Amino acid sequence: MNVKGIHHLSAMTGDVKVNYEFYTETLGMRLVKKTVNQDDTTAYHLFYGDERGNPGTELTFFDFPGIGPAKAGVSSISGTSLRVASDEALRFWEKRFEKLGVKHEAISEFAGRNVIFFEDPEGQQLALVSDENNTGVAAGTAWEQSPVPVAFAIIGLGPVRLTVRKPESTIAVLGLLGFRETSRVPALVEGQEDIVILQVGEGGSGAEVQIEPRNDIPVAQQGKGGVHHVAFRVEDEEEIMAWLDILNQFRLPNSGFVERYYFLSLYFREPNGILFELATDGPGFATDEPFETLGESLALPPFLESRRQAIEANLKPLDTSRK
Repeated sequence: MNVKGIHHLSAMTGDVKVNYEFYTETLGMRLVKKTVNQDDTTAYHLFYGDERGNPGTELTFFDFPGIGPAKAGVSSISGTSLRVASDEALRFWEKRFEKLGVKHEAISEFAGRNVIFFEDPEGQQLALVSDENNTGVAAGTAWEQSPVPVAFAIIGLGPVRLTVRKPESTIAVLGLLGFRETSRVPALVEGQEDIVILQVGEGGSGAEVQIEPRNDIPVAQQGKGGVHHVAFRVEDEEEIMAWLDILNQFRLPNSGFVERYYFLSLYFREPNGILFELATDGPGFATDEPFETLGESLALPPFLESRRQAIEANLKPLDTSRK
């Protein structure tokens, strides 16, 4: 009943056009689904990933025009990393970021891997992490039509950093999901406790959560450039329902079973207030679109299709067709 690794991260943007251009043109990820936030259909929900948005490769964004910037703090998903195949790929990205004016740091070592820390146009804290010596959960498959060469392409989600005031509470819930401590690394901020590294399932970058204890900052505020929630991989509906029973046994408030059409979900908050999701590996994003044209038009699950005209009328036009 252990989860298998990271499924996706969902973040927030205040400018969907800038967001789309950065993640597809600068980072070379594929937009695999242009749909809407099913809880607020006035907002886009964009899914970027590998060639078909395989589980473990998806970085998604809710579009909330006019939203204020996120403010860093505890009770937050404070760092998102993206996997590349090698140290050579990091050197490629360092030069690309310099050429394109992307705010970034030099290549460095963190938690046993070479990384580049960088920001997107709205200040989201990101990192590229090398798979040079990585083992465990397999990466995705690079999209051959990306503007980035296949050898250097982003191929999945890497470790996720959670910043919390009471690390033992979050660690306990992750332990319930099957995560185990594998190491500790020195704090990023002087005077704070070590960062606790946890992995689940086969382990490796695609199955790692890093718990950063902080007692010197306030509670984070969500906004553009911030992360809304992290989702972890489970196999199918049977496992979702089994996890629902477990969450109820441990009296963890939750959403109950949620049908998202492209996958099935179950949401709950851990004691430090961070929103977790369990999501199934399927059915996937090619359920209602051909592989060749994923993300080029607005896709709606069947239970929203009858409202298409009204939904489209409330969305700002976003051209995602590929020339």
